[in-house]
Amino acid sequence: MTTPQDRATQPVVLLPVRGKEFRRAPRDLVDGMGSVSAATSSALLHKLGIRRTWINGPTPLVADQPAISGSALTLQFMPQREDIASGVEQETIERTTALWAVLESVQPGDVLVIQAYGSSSTGCLGDMLVRYFKKRGGAGIVVDGRIRDAGRIRQLGVPIWCTGTTPNYASQAELFPWAYDVPVAVGGALCLPGDIVVADDDGAVVVPVGQADALMRTAGAHEEWERFSRARLDEGARLSDYYPLGDNSRAEFEEWSRSQA
Repeated sequence: MTTPQDRATQPVVLLPVRGKEFRRAPRDLVDGMGSVSAATSSALLHKLGIRRTWINGPTPLVADQPAISGSALTLQFMPQREDIASGVEQETIERTTALWAVLESVQPGDVLVIQAYGSSSTGCLGDMLVRYFKKRGGAGIVVDGRIRDAGRIRQLGVPIWCTGTTPNYASQAELFPWAYDVPVAVGGALCLPGDIVVADDDGAVVVPVGQADALMRTAGAHEEWERFSRARLDEGARLSDYYPLGDNSRAEFEEWSRSQA
């Protein structure tokens, strides 16, 4: 018979929580999306009816860092509650959390996407963890929150999008690394494990795997006519004639396009 004292000592939930096994995005889709900018991805997904794909908040940690595309590996922070999890034991407790577990599951080309509610006081990742992520072949990291050890991380050269820096470690403030391989909410966007994430100077965008083929079919033509229009504007043409293309400029674009082949 379970007594009240037994119930008081039983864990409310077993951590870390792990979601269901998922499939990473096919390599050809990931590679194909690597040639599509975040701006084009966002615009074309909007036309396809997928409207909240931009991860609002995270920006490049360093200027001119490489653009990335990769399959999403997700990590979810949750608010601390002292009867379940807290950072009282400091960093030593973190090795048993979702933060360590998700890093052990990184595969080459993965993009780690972290839900942290834009927290200004939680350092979701530091030098040692990013160093390990790089060694396992991760492509980049998108954090809806902050990192620490910024100087050392910049030297590592891992592309990171975050909301800033803090000296605090991951469980030092109000959050705790809770779950991985689960859906996450990052900067107003939903990211599922295995989605494709593209990120560049404009920020990070979540591309649903089911929409990637349709997006890539139109992305090449979209970016080609933008190159044409950019060249015409540099020559002094009127904006309304060439952006976007109108009936009076589309034939000219098609002729230009044939000449580029």
